[in-house]
Amino acid sequence: MKIGSILEIRHLTKKFGKKTAVDDLNFNLIKGETVGLLGPNGAGKSTLIKCIVGLLRPTGGDILIAGKPRGSRQARKISAYVPEVPQLYNMLTVWEHLRFITDAYEVARWEAKAEQLLRLFEIWEQRDEFVKALSKGMRQKLSLCCGIISDARILFLDEPMVGLDPKAIKNLKDLIRELKDEGRTLFVSTHLLDPIENICSRIIVLKKGKTIADGSLAELRSRLGEEKASLEEVFLEVTADA
Repeated sequence: MKIGSILEIRHLTKKFGKKTAVDDLNFNLIKGETVGLLGPNGAGKSTLIKCIVGLLRPTGGDILIAGKPRGSRQARKISAYVPEVPQLYNMLTVWEHLRFITDAYEVARWEAKAEQLLRLFEIWEQRDEFVKALSKGMRQKLSLCCGIISDARILFLDEPMVGLDPKAIKNLKDLIRELKDEGRTLFVSTHLLDPIENICSRIIVLKKGKTIADGSLAELRSRLGEEKASLEEVFLEVTADA
C-alpha cells in the first residue's frame, strides 16, 4: 500500500450484466485529502462509491481502507457514508439518529458536537421531531450530521449539496475545510462544480467508468494550457472528447 494512503483501489470493475459501470479503476486517496469525484451522468460515480462502502459487490478488483479489506470491521469503523438519498428511520427523532450513530461508532461525549452541528444546519429546533415530519432538505442536513458526527477518518459524500439551500451549502463548504484541517479524508461525488472548486485539493474525473483526469485543479489547468480556467471549463474540456 502506498505510503500515506487511506484508500486504495486496485483494478476495480463493476458490471451490470453486459454493461460495465466501473472499468478497471486504480487510484489511492492520501490521508487528509479532500477529493472531488466528477463525471457526466452515468459516469460511474455513485456505483464506485457504493462499491467502496459495501452497498454493491464489485465484479473484480480490490478495495482497501487503511490497509484492510473494505468489508472488514476495521475498515467499517473508520469510514462513514452520506448517500445521495438520505437513508433514515422515520420513527426515530433527529436526536435519536445522532445517538444511534455515536453508539455505533463508539463516539464519547458527543452531545455538544451534535448540538453544534444541528445549530449549524438550522435543525436544532427539530431535534425531538420524528424524521417522517422533516422536509427533504432537513433530511439531507440530518444525513450529513450523522456522517460527520461519526468521527470517521474517511468520509464518503455522494451528492451532498443536492437539496440544500445556499446558506447550508456555504456552511457545508466551511465544515469540509474544518474536517480537512482535522486530518480527515473526504471523497465528494458531485455534479455541482462551483461549490467544490475551492475546497478540493484534488479532482478525479470519470467518464464511462474510466478515469480520464486525476490531479489538482492547478495540474489539470496546466495540462490543458489554461492557467486561469475555472473548474467548470476544465471539466467540460477533459470530458469533451474522452
